[in-house]
Amino acid sequence: MHTSTKSPQIIPREKLDFKLDAQDIPRYWWAGDAFKTRFADAMSTTFPVGERFFISCVRDYRERVSDPAMQQEIKDFIRQEGQHGMVHDLFNNRLRQQGIAVGALERIYQFWLFGFFRKRASRRHTLAFTAAAEHMTAIMVHLLFDTPEMIEQADPRLAGMYAWHAMEEMEHKAVAFDVMQKVAKVGYAMRILAFIEISIFFPLATFMVMNHMFQVDGMSRWQRTKTWFKGLWWLYGVGGLFTKLSFLRHYAAYLKPGFHPWQAGEVATYKLWLTELERSGDPIAAGQALRMA
Repeated sequence: MHTSTKSPQIIPREKLDFKLDAQDIPRYWWAGDAFKTRFADAMSTTFPVGERFFISCVRDYRERVSDPAMQQEIKDFIRQEGQHGMVHDLFNNRLRQQGIAVGALERIYQFWLFGFFRKRASRRHTLAFTAAAEHMTAIMVHLLFDTPEMIEQADPRLAGMYAWHAMEEMEHKAVAFDVMQKVAKVGYAMRILAFIEISIFFPLATFMVMNHMFQVDGMSRWQRTKTWFKGLWWLYGVGGLFTKLSFLRHYAAYLKPGFHPWQAGEVATYKLWLTELERSGDPIAAGQALRMA
């Protein structure tokens, strides 16, 4: 379900406090579930480097943009993505304290995205990869925030952080795509190639990091096996996160030659979140407002 096909204003929000230094945030902060928590944690380790990569790929074409409105959207996109990286850096410090090899993981991401991909691929290709990644992110936003399930199950501070990140991703979800189509003039074949690449890279990288996290958590081989079986069923089983009709519909939409990100509209809970954030100035309270969805 969506409420609008008109893009909302992109609003960079800075100095938001999610209380990430609190000592009482549980290790398994999402429903007390190791798989769900580490799924989100693994994604968090990618964000600081990944956001810098996305910013770089859009910046490659910034000087070619003559439309003042698009220039402003790019500026706001860069500011939002920069803030996402900074906040997730703070959260990733918690993961470091748990023994997760965040520094090594970030060096690996840095090598593959900047040392390998951006050195060997064309700027049009890396921008297409960015646009595809933004679409995958938009799908996750709709999956997790069209319903209050994640908010109800997760620690309020982490729920607030991910709700903020998700809503801002939704606000700017078409920026990289528009630059790719209107400025870089990327064709359909390269757009789909990049979409296939992110479809493989995203789960592979996430699952590899999760396995490391389970080992750091002290799980035995048998415990990891049970956790993977239950977790993969949550993702890919009947009615799973990635087998729901809503996911498949959003995913397949990118394959249409005439696709545009705003055809899916905004996530249904966006206005509820925005209203509470503007009223209270508290991003944790704004996240909790989604319980009313």
